[in-house]
Amino acid sequence: MRILGLDYGSKTVGVAVSDPLLVMATSVEIIRRDSENKLRRTLARIESLIAEYEVDRIVLGLPKNMNNTLGDRVEKTMEFKAMLERRTGLPVIMWDERLTTVMAHKTMMESGVRREDRDKYVDSIAAMFILQGYLDSLANNRKE
Repeated sequence: MRILGLDYGSKTVGVAVSDPLLVMATSVEIIRRDSENKLRRTLARIESLIAEYEVDRIVLGLPKNMNNTLGDRVEKTMEFKAMLERRTGLPVIMWDERLTTVMAHKTMMESGVRREDRDKYVDSIAAMFILQGYLDSLANNRKE
């Protein structure tokens, strides 16, 4: 089984998936929508990815502020979490997403991705960092 990582935004959802051994996260795609509230196709695409990758749980980025308070996007993210759980029947784990977008931009800069092309990839790379943080915590808990 694998784990799906999601970076939920107002018009995009970045998607990443783990390897079967739950060691490494890989960027998959960015699901785009025209309006923040139009989620039917987004949820349908996530369901198809769950089936394709044989996912048994989802990690969803929690948009905390830098001072550890909950940001404006938290309410919408929690609503999205509830929709995912109802629609997929899978557990959805919330994971702190602070600085994942910054890390995604830095990674692309270091890799030589042109500034104008970074928006094409940033959300899926942020989802990869969210999922990788969760996978690393699982590995650390197994060692203890």
